Amino acid sequence: MSPWRFWLLVRPRAAKRHTGHIVTALTVAVAAASCFYAPVVVSRADGLAVPPAPRSGPRPMLHPTYLQTPSSCILAAPCPTSKFQEDWDRRFSLPSITDTYDLKPRPTTFSLKKNRPSAARTPTSDESDTHLDMWNGYVNNDDRALLKVIKYSSPNSAGAECIDPDCTWVEQWVHRAGPRKEIYFEPEEVKAAIVTCGGLCPGLNDVIRQIVFTLETYGVKNIVGIPFGYRGFFERGLKEMPLSRGLVENINLAGGSFLGVSRGGAKTSEIVDSIQDKSIYFSWTMQCRKRKLKVSVVAVPKTIDNDILLMDKTFGFDTAVEEAQRAINSAYIEARSAYHGIGLVKLMGRSSGFIAMHASLSSGQVDVCLIPEVPFKLDGERGVLRHLEHLLKTKGFCVVCVAEAAGQDLLQTSGATDASGNVIFSDIGVHMQQKIKMHFKDIGVPADVKYIDPTYMVRACRANASDAILCTVLGQNAVHGAFAGFSGITSCVCNTHYVYLPITEVITAPKRINPNSRMWHRCLTSTGQPDFD
Repeated sequence: MSPWRFWLLVRPRAAKRHTGHIVTALTVAVAAASCFYAPVVVSRADGLAVPPAPRSGPRPMLHPTYLQTPSSCILAAPCPTSKFQEDWDRRFSLPSITDTYDLKPRPTTFSLKKNRPSAARTPTSDESDTHLDMWNGYVNNDDRALLKVIKYSSPNSAGAECIDPDCTWVEQWVHRAGPRKEIYFEPEEVKAAIVTCGGLCPGLNDVIRQIVFTLETYGVKNIVGIPFGYRGFFERGLKEMPLSRGLVENINLAGGSFLGVSRGGAKTSEIVDSIQDKSIYFSWTMQCRKRKLKVSVVAVPKTIDNDILLMDKTFGFDTAVEEAQRAINSAYIEARSAYHGIGLVKLMGRSSGFIAMHASLSSGQVDVCLIPEVPFKLDGERGVLRHLEHLLKTKGFCVVCVAEAAGQDLLQTSGATDASGNVIFSDIGVHMQQKIKMHFKDIGVPADVKYIDPTYMVRACRANASDAILCTVLGQNAVHGAFAGFSGITSCVCNTHYVYLPITEVITAPKRINPNSRMWHRCLTSTGQPDFD
């Protein structure tokens, strides 16, 4: 499923302090490492480098190990890790509307103090300083979170991600998410529009709800929903839906999308034209910059497949694993209750097998887990079918879990795409069901195959507790990021911390399971399956 399908658009209605638009894109959806930030021009007698004087402005926070980096590395030109660090800082510096426009910030209207100043007026300098200082709930723009915490000693370590053969330790800092003391938009001038696109995903309504709640806390009054995805921007007859706290209060109690969804749509330029006509600016970051629009674009990672780079997880994933586990349990009961029963479950996973792997691990009932990252053969001495023979002979039944994108090299493909441009896969589940039946018929062994595809049941269900909390934080932080003036970023969770990342860095490729990772090794230990190559 496409990761970038959930957007919040915000636009000021008038120009008092400054005109502009916040397009907080809340979607539903790389490298690593450093030798340290600036060259050192002095070294101590013991060979340790002396760091330069601090520079003005935001910069990566340096770990004390910086002081222990040999000066020969830091002074060398070029130092591979130093070059990597500079490249990392450049790529992960958060883009902002202030990069294009000379805008002056104002004191934030976001505060959880009961006696906070009204959002309808600008506090005086004394009043704003007092109310901001009384509450320590703000994030400093220089706050950072460490993206990765494992120091690999060798490229051969399980799951190792190294920038050189020595696995040099480098620190990858990313920007912490949350409300800032200063904002770049007047809340009473803002018009916010929320749109959900692509397929359904557990948690969409939770995110919509929290966006509305947080916008109202800032003092935004003009909030609308765009019906049925991008279609709502250009199809006549589809009107904006006014949103308020009272209207969205309980939408999290149901699955689906309160606003409706659709795939595909007009070209980006055509959508931007339509949105300008509606006085709401929405676009990809590059389009906004090309047109010099005062727009902030912020995203929330919506993809049930959990396949967006750098993030711990995307919302909807935990719920999908939980629901998939129930499908596996049904397959287990069917297989266990039949003579030579084989339960076959196909789970979502367009680019990666995270749902299949985690559902197999959590259920503990799967004998074979097949994912797109690990090629396999069905036929032959070391094929899946021969292993199923062994399982029926030794335990009398078995359960197989396969991701939808697994084994596509075994099938004929049409090359067709859906409305969003995604390749339409051949059905590996149906193919395996037929192959299993034919194989056991050919060898004269009875086999009772039960095939389960729970795709639409998983997508349409309500978010579980874990995803509901994740949606709450991601939705709130997306609004905070927009008011802080950031543009072209995504709100997400990395290394258990909530952070902002540039959208351009997380969409370069889908996140995939590393076959040498400890998690995949744990799955193999649980299933007991051999290599099928």
